[in-house]
Amino acid sequence: MVNKIFIRKTRQGKILKLVRENYLRDDISCLSDLCTSCNQANTIQLNRLDKLPVTSSKLCDFPHYIVFSSDVILNQIDVVESELWKNCIIPLTVHQEVRSKSLAIYHRLKDIMNIPNRKFVLFVNEHHKDTYIERKPGESASAYASRCVLTTCNWYQTHLAELQQQQQQNSKIVKLVYLCNDDENKEAAVKEGLLAYTIAEYVKSLQNHEELVDKLSKVRVDKGDKVGHLFQEHLSQLQLLSGLKTKRFLQGVFYTNTDNYQEGTVNVEGSDKQVLIPNLLLRNRAVSGDVVAIELLQEGDWVCPSKLVCLDDKPDPGDVLLIEETQLPKLQRDPETVQPTGRVVGILRRKWKQYCGTLEPSKHLNEVNHLFIPSDRRIPKIRIETHQAGKLIGQRIYVGVDDWPRYSRYPLGHFVRMLGPLGDKATETEVLLLEHDVPHNTFPIAVLACLPVMPWTISPDEEKKRTDLRHIDVCSVDPPGCTDIDDALHCRELQNGNYEVGVHIADVSYFVRPMSALDREAARRGTTVYLSDQRIDMVPELLSSNLCSLREHEDRLAFSCLWEVTPNGKMLSTRFVKSIIRSRSAFTYAEAQAKIDDESQTDALAQSLRRLLKLSKIMKKARTDRGALTLASAEIRFKLDIETQDPISVVNKSMLDTNSMVEEWMLAANIAAAEKTRKDFPEVAMLRRHPEPPQSNFEPLLQVAKTKGFNVNTRNGKELSDSLEQAQIKDNPYANTLLRMITTRCMMQAVYFCSGTLPENLFLHYGLAAPIYTHFTSPIRRYADIVVHRLLAASIGADTTYQQLLDRKATSILARQLNFRHRMAQYAGRASVALHTNIFFRRRVDDEEAYIIFVKENALTVFLSKYGLEGVIVLPKPPEEPGFVYDSSVPLQKCGNVEFRPLDKILVRISLEKSSIQHEQLVLRLVEPKIEGFSIPSREEDELMEKGKRRSDDAEKEKNKRKK
Repeated sequence: MVNKIFIRKTRQGKILKLVRENYLRDDISCLSDLCTSCNQANTIQLNRLDKLPVTSSKLCDFPHYIVFSSDVILNQIDVVESELWKNCIIPLTVHQEVRSKSLAIYHRLKDIMNIPNRKFVLFVNEHHKDTYIERKPGESASAYASRCVLTTCNWYQTHLAELQQQQQQNSKIVKLVYLCNDDENKEAAVKEGLLAYTIAEYVKSLQNHEELVDKLSKVRVDKGDKVGHLFQEHLSQLQLLSGLKTKRFLQGVFYTNTDNYQEGTVNVEGSDKQVLIPNLLLRNRAVSGDVVAIELLQEGDWVCPSKLVCLDDKPDPGDVLLIEETQLPKLQRDPETVQPTGRVVGILRRKWKQYCGTLEPSKHLNEVNHLFIPSDRRIPKIRIETHQAGKLIGQRIYVGVDDWPRYSRYPLGHFVRMLGPLGDKATETEVLLLEHDVPHNTFPIAVLACLPVMPWTISPDEEKKRTDLRHIDVCSVDPPGCTDIDDALHCRELQNGNYEVGVHIADVSYFVRPMSALDREAARRGTTVYLSDQRIDMVPELLSSNLCSLREHEDRLAFSCLWEVTPNGKMLSTRFVKSIIRSRSAFTYAEAQAKIDDESQTDALAQSLRRLLKLSKIMKKARTDRGALTLASAEIRFKLDIETQDPISVVNKSMLDTNSMVEEWMLAANIAAAEKTRKDFPEVAMLRRHPEPPQSNFEPLLQVAKTKGFNVNTRNGKELSDSLEQAQIKDNPYANTLLRMITTRCMMQAVYFCSGTLPENLFLHYGLAAPIYTHFTSPIRRYADIVVHRLLAASIGADTTYQQLLDRKATSILARQLNFRHRMAQYAGRASVALHTNIFFRRRVDDEEAYIIFVKENALTVFLSKYGLEGVIVLPKPPEEPGFVYDSSVPLQKCGNVEFRPLDKILVRISLEKSSIQHEQLVLRLVEPKIEGFSIPSREEDELMEKGKRRSDDAEKEKNKRKK
């Protein structure tokens, strides 16, 4: 045993001396099948190194085991994930260093080590008596870790030589090869007498694995004054932290403007006002999502956000790319709309990840340097080196970012893998899932092992623990085709004239037990993701569509919220019980509405639904009177072809009274669950808040409302709700819906949080006008609801707590993770709608009504209600002057006697632009009102052109098919 002594300074300035005992052992196995001398009794179930490892490397044409440095794992994980690598030793020191520096890469390493045939073994070097070394006084942590790994390699090298000498093997001796990431580490290892190479040297020596060369991370050093610097140098972390402490610099997250790739904003921590970063030079290599340090410019240098729409960055030839002044937007200064303006001085934390996109064709495909165009327009192009450009043209590929030196206009990256043909539906769906970080792999065997054995029935013991409600007429009301039925309702009259109302929620927590593999996977996924043509489940289908789905005429476990309600909607009491229910019917919204409206139907379910609807209207009015907002968003669904699953028609989501009825009772159950869990677990309740937006958020809404003479008051939710109700245009009924859609964009994001981390006055859900709120009603598709169920079960004595459930820090971390997953699921759903809209318009040209949302300096942002689609019309330049005149004070665009203002109705032509190698996108062109001196082809001409393109495309496909 040895003692490790750590000196730590507390926040109060006190010096603490910490002593930790480290037990050294002599029975830790080397984990090689070659070895018979090591004590291997405790390692039978672990991965083993093969007795006769083979190699395909020209550099090491002998059997060998490989030890990776931590730098290789951290910087070259895309290479290490290749199935080529086998018989690799990961010292505990490397394992821990990777974990401390990057949890994402650590989890990827763990996944590799869990694959038995990969033969990756973990050697516990820090507890082995022959490989443990002490840290020298003043030695850095990284230097100490490097010494630990080299000592381990030396031990392995000696150990392998000795045991093979003892066994007097005639075959080639198995050696140890140490792979590091740079020449400096390699030289240090060679001095220690090790056989060492850089990962680049080793990969380039492999036979028949040229694709791995493209995957090498290519971090470069600035080329100095030989080339000249384009961007300013980023300040060091020490300078940044010092500047942040003295308030010279501000910290925040940088976001690229979606309408103008050159411009961005920084959401400064602790401030409601965004700081404008108006051009590429002042961005100084910041990428959307980076946490940056910025310096405010002098107030006299502050400018206005650009009114231009600028979506495409024209390609530049050459490796060293300069930004000319003519390429930067003209900065305007209007005293009324001027915004705090700054420049990026350093990057505190990169948000880089792997990106999907396509390769931009170079003039010569045999060249190595190429530009990669990400699917996400907010991300700049990336320069990569690849030897397989000819094979990658026309394909979606995955690329990682490595570096962004000062001399290059674009960041540098490396090829990761090919996804599939550009435009192919399966490929594009894979792209949108990867782009939004949606876990969509099949459920692991360990997760499936947690599922109950079928056929499954409720056990007698479980029946005794629960309240039996199978005698009550319960029903569910959901969208058509719904198979994951979370909730069911009932309302029956009591003897005293009041009503008993029940909201019954699937008891998913009964099947998903804490800390199990199923629980960990559900927490990792966070939410079910709904795409236009498929569903990515949070839990396996056996639960989501069967055992946890409240299907009609089947006994199901539920968590019920029961109220006693007066006929005028006053709630007298609330209680929660674990129950067993049997749904009498699974209605769609339309079926439930028809049953309510048909006065001839007087059965128990019809009466229950009518009472539920009547009470819900009273509840909704009370919420609206308190200031709850009724907002709007575009929701459409596609009718899909049975065989191809391609969209063949678009259906707008219709809102019936039954939609609102179900929503009101779900809101009531969620509020009741929030109140109960907050009362019994004040420090660790999982709640959901919707912060009140700062007044600056409402500027787009106020500007649009002003153009139509509406006085929208945004001082509080109640006044905003009343203002929106009064903002009506007789000859344009859709205008009010548009205003509510714009209002939705002004809102802050609703987020989960731990109750013990915020004061109670911040619990408010602004949109619902509710002082406290949570999610309880959808545990099949939201992990947060499972956490709430567990707290409620402990609260009523139906289940026990566990350590993580009562840990405030763990709940806060989980809440942040769930917020990210929910946000990405929303974005993925919208991207799926956009993809299916593109597919829908591949073989058609339509003229449709549209409404102007925003007027820009060179474009109109419009909304097509039929397709729930938002797009941009870039304004044409008529041959005769003065053309379009932009008035930013209104705002409006005028050309001759034609004016364009927000909320105006126009006619546009929708077609699909296929010329871009990257973005197959819808193009909107103005049809009416007609502008003198400017015309577009007739619809018939456009359709003929489209048919010609289609025939040409089909011929090209047939030609390629014959070639294959």
